[in-house]
Amino acid sequence: MPRHLVVSATAAEAAHLPAGLEVLVTGIGKTAAATALARRLAAESSLADLVVVNLGTAGALHDHVDGLFEIGTVLNHDINADAIRALGYDPRERLAIGASEVVLATGDVFVTDPVVRERLSAQAQLVDMEGYAVAYVAAEFGVPVRMMKHVSDNADETALEWVALVDRSARVLGEWAAAHLS
Repeated sequence: MPRHLVVSATAAEAAHLPAGLEVLVTGIGKTAAATALARRLAAESSLADLVVVNLGTAGALHDHVDGLFEIGTVLNHDINADAIRALGYDPRERLAIGASEVVLATGDVFVTDPVVRERLSAQAQLVDMEGYAVAYVAAEFGVPVRMMKHVSDNADETALEWVALVDRSARVLGEWAAAHLS
């Protein structure tokens, strides 16, 4: 039976998780998520049976997208991948993490601009600020990752209401965790 490490960016997103789960709250953004998870995994005596489960909120990049989604691919959207490839390096901007066809774009930009939303919608269904970093670190440590994201907003000007909306998402994420991780 695998051991689960639940990773969330904020305590608000993890507020309704069942008692007894190992939970790591990383802070917001790719750097905070990568640092916190790498520190935590490096301190583990054994990673053999560990599965990282990233639970959090995401913005919808398409109208009428709502609910809970398992992520199949994460995309680092704020890296200039073409320029890095032109220099002869692999930017690893897309990571396959599961069978789902849902793509999550991750970046350090809190998306509220309709132009940015439109650009990202050509590549992904959802957007967040930590998913790619969690997947990258887990891959570097050889640990499987599973990612569930609940739509909290439409990645537009309403995203600024996230503080008022996050509890709804946290409840759904908590119910999912109770059904699948407990």
